Amino acid sequence: MKKTLTFLAGIIVLAFTSCTNDEVITSTIIEENALLTEQESDAFLTIEEINTIIDQSLYKNGTFSWDEVAANVLWSAAVHGSEMITVGYGSKGESFREGKDSRLEGIQNEIIATVAASEGQTRKELKYLSDDILNVIDLRITTLESIRDLKAMPNVRYLEPNGYSFFTIQSQSGAEVQNRSSSGCDMSGSTLNTNDYRTIAPGALVSWTFDNHNITQAWGESTGAGATIGVIDTGISPNQPLLNADFGDGMSINNRTVEKYGTYIDSVWWWSNNLDGPNDKCGHGTSMTATATAPRNNNNRPVGVAYDANLVSYRGTADVLLNDYHERKGVSNALRALGDRNDVQIISMSVGYLWTIGNVRDAVRYAHNRGKLIFAAGGTSTTITNAYPVIFPASMSEAIAVTGVTDSNNYTRCDTCHSGPQIEFTIMMERDNNRDRTAAVLGFNSGDNDYVGGSSVATATTAGIAALVWAKYPNWSRTQVLNRMRQSSDFYGNKSNTFGYGNIDALQAVQ
Repeated sequence: MKKTLTFLAGIIVLAFTSCTNDEVITSTIIEENALLTEQESDAFLTIEEINTIIDQSLYKNGTFSWDEVAANVLWSAAVHGSEMITVGYGSKGESFREGKDSRLEGIQNEIIATVAASEGQTRKELKYLSDDILNVIDLRITTLESIRDLKAMPNVRYLEPNGYSFFTIQSQSGAEVQNRSSSGCDMSGSTLNTNDYRTIAPGALVSWTFDNHNITQAWGESTGAGATIGVIDTGISPNQPLLNADFGDGMSINNRTVEKYGTYIDSVWWWSNNLDGPNDKCGHGTSMTATATAPRNNNNRPVGVAYDANLVSYRGTADVLLNDYHERKGVSNALRALGDRNDVQIISMSVGYLWTIGNVRDAVRYAHNRGKLIFAAGGTSTTITNAYPVIFPASMSEAIAVTGVTDSNNYTRCDTCHSGPQIEFTIMMERDNNRDRTAAVLGFNSGDNDYVGGSSVATATTAGIAALVWAKYPNWSRTQVLNRMRQSSDFYGNKSNTFGYGNIDALQAVQ
């Protein structure tokens, strides 16, 4: 069974098809609701009305931003979303601070005082959470006046109702598809087709996808020893010993390290600090960490790309879709933590969302500013919606966007993969003549093998190749590693507007 990210199922199908009755209905709805975004109003909107506004923007522009909606829309979404608003403050582009800054502290205090006054509360009574590095603060708001006062402040970069997780998408039949929990999750194993792997010493399985990128040949030059990959995803399964106590088993270096952390909070209360731990309860994170770093041993299980690299796993989210406040905060905190580590060179993120999330964007910029090479999945959905643009945060200039292609000779993207001008690299991860046969990876439970597909596995594979390069050239900068990877790809010198530099030759990259 193919395991892919499915969080974009059915989204704005009408934008990519010929005119239909559904399209006429959607256009009518858009016209009827246009005033909701273009004019100020005191009206409190329903969830259905807010979702229509989001659909309107996605239909017309292919993206959505809370910056473009009226104050009452923000207020309504914030109140529906646990009465919380996220405020990014500072000068334009001032995502974080290097240390104590009295000017920024003054702006933050002004924001708190403004909201407290609008809410009729004292500072002590007001619920808020501030970040000591990112220029972000989350505050409880209930009044439209609070939003209007915040929008009028000159040092507010953005306002986002990060607790609003009710956005639904319309399928072509008109049925709603809930765009939330369990996206991309599967903890069951799979029986591998014997044509989808080969066995190498001392008894490890090599996924067929590796040979298309000369990964096993690259192992003669580098196996990732000394490099450290940080993976932000759904964590690591405690039931898979090869990603826990046996991480250094077999031919892998026995003193290489795996560290597991959790920044995700499973709570309905946005101000909760009850961390839910590092263990995977979805399956996606286990697949991604296995793809990049699973050991090479004699257990007849798939080996990872950089089987001697160190691993730092952060469970920042419950699934691949960052639609919940605690998932966004969890990923943001994980990026901050990995950014602060001198031993981590590479960050792999096979998670994302339809539009930009301010506090995650600020954290990506923080980690990037500290020299991290950040790989992000270009997006995976259904066959009828994969024309949707590259998703966030892969759409950021600070991230390296990756997508998947089939093993055909003419660059055919995988059934569910997104592509576009932001894509830098592609990975062959799907059989062109059998789309259910994707990359062979280590499974969630002891003794399990599995298949995993989409831009997710392409991203984790690329992060592993980067570790091979950085291990071979440990004194290189991020720019040097990235340039070597580009130079070792099919389209170097003539970058594609759809597939970037194309498939990477790992052997060439490490030579």
